[in-house]
Amino acid sequence: MVTDPQDVTPPPTDPHRAAPTEPPGAGASDPHELITMGRIGVDLYPLQTGVPLERVETFGKFLGGSPSNVAVAAARLGHRAAVVTRTGQDPFGTYLHEALREFGVDDRWVSGVPGLPTPVTFCEIFPPDDFPLYFYRQPKAPDLEIRTGELDLDAIRAARIFWVTGTGLCAEPSRTATLDALRHRAKSGTTVLDLDWRPMFWPDPDSARAPYEEALAHATVAVGNLEECRVATGESEPGAAARALIAAGVELAVVKQGPKGVLALAADGRSAEVPPVPVEVVNGLGAGDAFGGALCHGLLAGLPLEQTVRFANAAGAIVASRLACSSAMPYAHEVTEAMEGGLV
Repeated sequence: MVTDPQDVTPPPTDPHRAAPTEPPGAGASDPHELITMGRIGVDLYPLQTGVPLERVETFGKFLGGSPSNVAVAAARLGHRAAVVTRTGQDPFGTYLHEALREFGVDDRWVSGVPGLPTPVTFCEIFPPDDFPLYFYRQPKAPDLEIRTGELDLDAIRAARIFWVTGTGLCAEPSRTATLDALRHRAKSGTTVLDLDWRPMFWPDPDSARAPYEEALAHATVAVGNLEECRVATGESEPGAAARALIAAGVELAVVKQGPKGVLALAADGRSAEVPPVPVEVVNGLGAGDAFGGALCHGLLAGLPLEQTVRFANAAGAIVASRLACSSAMPYAHEVTEAMEGGLV
């Protein structure tokens, strides 16, 4: 049985669930604060914890895909966000448009691809640290059919933050479109590369090195865990990885160290190392996307580096304590309350 998230989340007055809103920026001439580009799909999460997938009987249906979740996270924090991506021309594609609008994310650059189904992702939930993912993106994911000629390059250049992911580099025409967008943006504003290494999308790690290097040369911020840093730079020791990302061209490297917390290093010498947030993990899959949206919030607000990372850590911890990804993204007052209450 598949259950729509409206059936498994609290009522609209609860902060865990978005109330329907008009997409921020719809019809407005001001640049978006955040535009993300890349993966989107439908997440089907078991409503039973600790049960193997073959024995799960009920699932919750949620918007998914890392850059789409980052846009949702930023919108929850009060920012005008949009996503550039593609879906199938099917009921799941319709659902994703509706979900983006409900979360307050501008979907004007989300288009359909004839003949390709909207991707579906299943997961298993074995807290605190085992959450296997099963991607159904055959014969090809529509979000890998993003093409340069269909991009609003002026809007991308004008956005205060532009966010792309490593997954967008794994296949054509998405790879060329992603790199063309980065070149056109020419490091105006803040340009984030989320390394987002997913081995199932690549032939092998070596095939990712050159596209990552080219993307890093056009980015101002890089975000990744130790394995993602190793694939992108060859370095997996946190300090060495951060320095390698700086050397590759970014101005700020954010390295996630798992149980050791987060290291942030800026090209101008500023640094911050923030410990992990203790939390009872329900589902760790959305924490990184919440971190990303909150990182954007801190960068947009001009917060000091350490405060930005602490805010992002707190947002990630909140989502890790909830079942879903997109609908679990916290509001700013929730993150602030968690920080003031001693969560971080």
